[in-house]
Amino acid sequence: MAVRHRLIKASPRRVWSVLADGERYADWVVGTAESRPVLGQWPQVGAEIGYEVRFGPVRLTNQTVVRRCEEGVALELEARAGVLGTARIAIELRPWGRHCLVIVDEHPLQGAGGALHNAGVEALIQLRHRTMLARLAEVCEHASPDPGPGPVPVRAHGDA
Repeated sequence: MAVRHRLIKASPRRVWSVLADGERYADWVVGTAESRPVLGQWPQVGAEIGYEVRFGPVRLTNQTVVRRCEEGVALELEARAGVLGTARIAIELRPWGRHCLVIVDEHPLQGAGGALHNAGVEALIQLRHRTMLARLAEVCEHASPDPGPGPVPVRAHGDA
């Protein structure tokens, strides 16, 4: 099971605001482009985001669905990757002083990804997580001023 963590120098509220914005998914998830909510209100359970994965001239459209959401604390997603199958991605936020400790736990659920899962795949997932958490940190740490501690805002698609 690929588990990785990173201390992000932003409040949990700031980090959650990025995770709760379905249109920013491609800003921090490695390999995705042009994310957009397609069903429900992200990040409510059952909501889906559509996104594009690009490999040179090849473009694949995939979706990720919210399976569990504890506002400001945890977000569990099921990423669908066509013939590769699906994966569970759990993201946990923990206050760490003025900052946020983000823990990501991912493993394949169904399809070829699950059948071919091995130590080599684990190593690739770890590299992907390292990059993904670095991108999330960049987005969170270099955005507009951090709102600091307080209630976690939930932004519904279409809110200003």
